[in-house]
Amino acid sequence: MARQRLPCNVRAPLAVCYAERLPPVMRARVLFFGMLKEIVGRAAEDAEFPAGSDLRVVFESYASRFPQLRQMAASIVVARNQEFAALSTTLADGDEVAFLPPVSGGSCAPFETEEDGRYFALVRKTIDARSLVSRVLTGAEGAVVTFEGTVRNNTKGRSTLCLDYDCYQPMALKMMAQIGREIAASHAVTRLAMVHRLGRMLVGETSVVVIVAAPHRKPAFEAALEGINRLKKLVPIWKKEHFVDGEVWVEGEWDSNVPVAG
Repeated sequence: MARQRLPCNVRAPLAVCYAERLPPVMRARVLFFGMLKEIVGRAAEDAEFPAGSDLRVVFESYASRFPQLRQMAASIVVARNQEFAALSTTLADGDEVAFLPPVSGGSCAPFETEEDGRYFALVRKTIDARSLVSRVLTGAEGAVVTFEGTVRNNTKGRSTLCLDYDCYQPMALKMMAQIGREIAASHAVTRLAMVHRLGRMLVGETSVVVIVAAPHRKPAFEAALEGINRLKKLVPIWKKEHFVDGEVWVEGEWDSNVPVAG
């Protein structure tokens, strides 16, 4: 890079008379999840980009080094500061950028939040559905619907040994709460809870629970079904399935309204 001579005080040391003018840069924390973490060989790194860059510049910088990212662009979602973002979004210094593969959803203390009687959590231990039912009941309900997703012993004929769930925890909890608010606004329900387990799970164990309490059964059933369906397409949780003869990251499908990289 060419060096430019700058004005110099004759009494100053020679070293300060010449300086290298570098273009301004922005620093960002870049995160990778699920299978993307294995493709790039790391879970996170601090990187620099030219001032004024957008998220497309960030994506292209990695896609040029890891061609498999470009091949998967149509199913990769980018998040900026824990919010879904289009590639045209401008990057700011200090941003957190996350590359998210297709969702497949899914300390020992839970990562949790509660608002207006709605409870959301990510845990690494057995989910206690009975205690969650007690948590949402107020006495005004005529129906409580509980959905439990469990680990099955096979996928398309291949025997399953266990599952591993990875997650972008801050964004996942934020999305779960958003889903809960929207369901509460569109269905006649009193309270609800969503809990997803992370880490390794064995066959028969519960990986996710959605519980809805309502005065009547119809809105309770409808809200529970909408809750699990939206969780599986919007919440950044990924599943690796371990078989007797190998392992694979399960590729699900993003909601159609989520912007993708390709």
